[in-house]
Amino acid sequence: MSHDGIRFISQEEALREQAAPKLTGDAISPRKVRVDRTGGTGMAIDWRDGHQSAWTFAWLRAACPCATCHEAREHTGLAPGLTPLKPAALFTMYEAPPRPVEVEPVGKYALRFKWNDGHEAGLYSWDYLRNVCDPALREQRQSSLPPAARKEGARG
Repeated sequence: MSHDGIRFISQEEALREQAAPKLTGDAISPRKVRVDRTGGTGMAIDWRDGHQSAWTFAWLRAACPCATCHEAREHTGLAPGLTPLKPAALFTMYEAPPRPVEVEPVGKYALRFKWNDGHEAGLYSWDYLRNVCDPALREQRQSSLPPAARKEGARG
């Protein structure tokens, strides 16, 4: 929960954030960034420390780091990249898969995606992207989720 730029977190969340290791240096410095807008497959980053990361556009859109999306995930208890289950409907409306309309660098520290649903508030910093990619951190986040959400998150 946040108010006027101040974020209030529970003691449990504070302990979880302290326990999660933060990556720095070459681990959060990209060597090569590939965004496949034409093929629609997603984004891949080769990091200076040799690690490689890849995400689908659906995962990236669901992991938007903007304040609105972050708070919505906190409210529902979902980890970045997971989408909430939609209520069953008699007729399901077609929804275009998430794709970036534009991608632009923000300084030397982030990317901004303008998504086909009109959303464009999130800044995907190198630090954020690497920390949501790191296998140990992903495993730690997954273990704190309910079993149904873990299955969904394994795809991200």
